[in-house]
Amino acid sequence: MVALKAMPSESVENNSDRTGAPRILLIEDEAGIADAVVYGLSREGFAVVWKTSIREGLEAFDDSFDLVLLDVGLPDGSGFDACKAILKRRDVPVVFLTARSEEIDRVVGLEIGGDDYIVKPFSPRELVARLRARLRARGPRTVMSESVNPMKVTESVHGLSVDTERAKARCRGAELDLTRTEYGILVALLEKPGRVLSRARLMEMAWDEASPSLERTVDAHVKSLRAKIRQVDPSLDPIETRRGIGYCLKDAT
Repeated sequence: MVALKAMPSESVENNSDRTGAPRILLIEDEAGIADAVVYGLSREGFAVVWKTSIREGLEAFDDSFDLVLLDVGLPDGSGFDACKAILKRRDVPVVFLTARSEEIDRVVGLEIGGDDYIVKPFSPRELVARLRARLRARGPRTVMSESVNPMKVTESVHGLSVDTERAKARCRGAELDLTRTEYGILVALLEKPGRVLSRARLMEMAWDEASPSLERTVDAHVKSLRAKIRQVDPSLDPIETRRGIGYCLKDAT
């Protein structure tokens, strides 16, 4: 990590005048990490606004931001709560930046609408790659990547179906409240039941990006998708894990 002299959070805004520069809201209370993130992202053409608390972050958040980079442990509350508050205002990609590596933390963050989860320490190159991946996939909450073949309404498989024209997913007739990535994974699996998709392929189809660093979050997204399906029908477990390979939707036949 690059260590720079800490500056007051209110004054840190880099490249904000650069036309077309993606605007990132960074909410992080550790000055050393924040300085390195601001420096690294600014060098790559991002415009970064740094705030040190949830209160400051929510006050600064507006429609101009393309992505929020959010620490989980903040001095005035949980980053999970901050994520919920941000997404109530506007759908925007949220990437968690934290020292917590336990699976339950990753799953919770993704279940509430977060798009990715980066564990400290991390490399600047990995951070940039993952933020760019999220920005490429940005758009309305359930808009799919163009890499998935267009279709309107799929036939129901295990009671699951998607309407890509309206960006809706249903289970046993009940609408599923899915994040962009969960929706993308379900569409990819429904394209051809029984076909095994690697984690990298799911990333290509759901996130428009394939990267070993991103593949680590696929399992958490699939786990969250399974949990939401079971909320509708506890007996339903249509997604099969193929160890060392990937996932597939069980063939209905």
